[in-house]
Amino acid sequence: MSTHQHPTRRNVLKAAGGLSAALALGAGGVLASATAASAAGDGFGLRIVDRNESDHRMWYYRFQTDAIGWNPGVNVLLPDDYHTSGRTYPVLYVFHGGGTDQDFITFDRLGIRGWTAGKPVIVVMPDGGHAGWYSNPVSSNTGARNWETFHIAQLVPWIDANFRTFAEYDGRAVAGFSMGGFGALKYAAKYYGHFASVSAHSGPASLRRDFGLVAHWANASSAALDLGGGTIYGAPLWDEARVSADNPVERIESYRNKRVHLVAGTSPDPVNWFDTVNETQVLAGQREFRDRLDQAGIPHEWHEVPGGHFVRPDLFQRDLDGVIARLRKA
Repeated sequence: MSTHQHPTRRNVLKAAGGLSAALALGAGGVLASATAASAAGDGFGLRIVDRNESDHRMWYYRFQTDAIGWNPGVNVLLPDDYHTSGRTYPVLYVFHGGGTDQDFITFDRLGIRGWTAGKPVIVVMPDGGHAGWYSNPVSSNTGARNWETFHIAQLVPWIDANFRTFAEYDGRAVAGFSMGGFGALKYAAKYYGHFASVSAHSGPASLRRDFGLVAHWANASSAALDLGGGTIYGAPLWDEARVSADNPVERIESYRNKRVHLVAGTSPDPVNWFDTVNETQVLAGQREFRDRLDQAGIPHEWHEVPGGHFVRPDLFQRDLDGVIARLRKA
C-alpha cells in the first residue's frame, strides 16, 4: 500500500461513507479495572461473544447487543506501558469510513500501531456498519442498526468501566475518516460533555448544502448496504429535526471550548474519479463549517492538502499529538 494508504473504493456502493459523488497482558489476562461481571461483558447492554487479549497492545472484542442486529467488533489499542505503569489514560475513539471494505480493523491495517507507538493514550476503534452513518436510522428492514446507541450509551461507559481511563470530558477525544469523520463531528456536538477534542479527516460537515447532497447520500447508501431499503433520515421526506440535530454546521455553539481539527483534499485523485468527487463535496462542506466557526469566534485547526479521498498518515499523527496535548495527561 502506498504512503497515503488509499482505502479501496471500487464502486459506488462501497464508497458509502466516503461521502460521495454526489457526495493484553498475555492470553487469559483480566481487564485492569473490571469487575467479574463487566469483564464478562455483562452490563451496559453488552455481552462479549468473542475476545482476544493475547496481543500486548491490541485487544479485540465482539459484542452481542440489542442495539445492533449482528455482533459488532471493537479493537482497543493500549499504550506500550499500559500493563506496567499503573497510570490512568485519556481515550481517543476512532471511527472508520463507509463501504464494504472498511470496519473496525481498518486503522490497524493502515498502521495505527506504529502511529501510536510510545503515545500515552488508549485508542478505541469500533464497528460502525458499512453505511451506518453513526446514527440510529429512521427505519430498518434488517433488524436493529442503532449505532449511536451502541457507541454512546453502551461502548463508552463499558470502556470506562473496564480500562484505566479518565471518564470525563477532558479525558476523551473522537476522530474519524470520511463517514467516520462525520460521526466524530456529530457525536462531539450532540454529546457535548463526552469529548473535548474532535477531528474529521476527509469527513463531511454539512448535510444540507447542495440540495442536501450528503443527507441524500446517507439515505441511499444506508438503504443499499445496511438497512434493506430503510433510511437514516427518512424518505421521501426527511425527519427534519433529526437532520438538524446531526448537522455540524447547525450545531456551531456545540464546538465551543473544544479542540477542532479538520483535514480535506484539494485536488483530483489520478487513480479514482469517484474519490475525487467525494473529496470535492467534503472540502466544500468543511469550508462552510469553518466559515461558521470563524463567525462564532471558535478556534479550529484546518488543513487543505493536495489529493483526493484517503487517510493521510502524517496528518493523522499530527492530529494525535494535538489530541494528547488537549486531554488530561496520563
